[in-house]
Amino acid sequence: MRVEEFPDPYLGATWGDLGVRILSSGNKVSVTLGYPAIGTGESYRQALAEFLKTDELELDIQFSAPSSRGFDRVKHIIAIASAKGGVGKSTTAVNLALALAQEGARVGLLDADIYGPSQGMMLGVSAGRRPESTDGKTFQPIEAHGIQAMSMSFLVTENTPMVWRGPMVSGALQQLLGQTNWDDLDYLIVDMPPGTGDIQLTLSQRAPVSGAVIVTTPQDIALLDARKGIEMFRKVDIDVLGIIENMSAFICPDCGAVSQVFGSGGGEKIARECAVPLLAELPLAMEIREQADGGAPTVVADPESAISLIYRDAARHMAARLWLASQSASGGLKGARGGAKEARGGAKEARGGAKEARGGLSARGGSKGTHGGPDIVIADD
Repeated sequence: MRVEEFPDPYLGATWGDLGVRILSSGNKVSVTLGYPAIGTGESYRQALAEFLKTDELELDIQFSAPSSRGFDRVKHIIAIASAKGGVGKSTTAVNLALALAQEGARVGLLDADIYGPSQGMMLGVSAGRRPESTDGKTFQPIEAHGIQAMSMSFLVTENTPMVWRGPMVSGALQQLLGQTNWDDLDYLIVDMPPGTGDIQLTLSQRAPVSGAVIVTTPQDIALLDARKGIEMFRKVDIDVLGIIENMSAFICPDCGAVSQVFGSGGGEKIARECAVPLLAELPLAMEIREQADGGAPTVVADPESAISLIYRDAARHMAARLWLASQSASGGLKGARGGAKEARGGAKEARGGAKEARGGLSARGGSKGTHGGPDIVIADD
């Protein structure tokens, strides 16, 4: 057995087929993967040692983001979406962004919910804090918990309603995306508003989105809308990287009894029907809500908890699927393409964790741009 023949734990395809850069000397092996995987170091080492039938192995895992269709200093845009509100999409988006950062990537988070921005609160950004502008035309993203962030909540007061029609909202999104000075990001996570309307179409048509993740709950009504979300992204030729089932079950903190409040198996069913991987099944847990409301989402509030490990596993799997899609699109994948079934199988023990166009924005309200939307002006407190 050779290192090149080792099946990637998330994708099933061998590291040789995936084009992994492999350096070896004696019992020391260094690999450069197309997804961040700091949290897998020991589990991957053990799985590779078993595969190679050796007791002595040192494994060093490096990360290099795959070739991209991004823009400026952003390599990949990943949309976190749900066709239905109330499924925990924003909480999932922020935890995936933070999980990618903990795995070793440079990450940004864009809050694209113009009407109801929530990421400022979840990231613990104080209500009066505003992004800086050095040239009066662009904004510096706000740093929080090791990631770069931009949200409409940074630009207006918390009591200001955004009473805008669709074209104005779409213009504002393009400005926030294009006129923020993102600093060399591997991934920009975009927290999409619910639905399949103007914002979703604007992002898909005006920005080089690398992939999307659909967040749902197990209940039938949410799954119905999740299917619509998957089909929407497919119609605009955006890869659906996977599905995350949120609120899968409630585990009683006192007795440990499991209650499937919203039904069971819905996420797995739709993943199978739509031939996309199920990235995670997250519990209905009070601490997820409490920690996000408190400005320190679960992945940073309790990084070694079982729930945090689920988020980190999902983030790695998501990034791995993006790598696979990039390899397939560029013709760089030498062997098996790896379908949804393979993405869920292969060396499961190595995965670790529990069963991630420029606008006309003016910081002073000067240029109107070309998007039909308003210029965004930092509000006076």
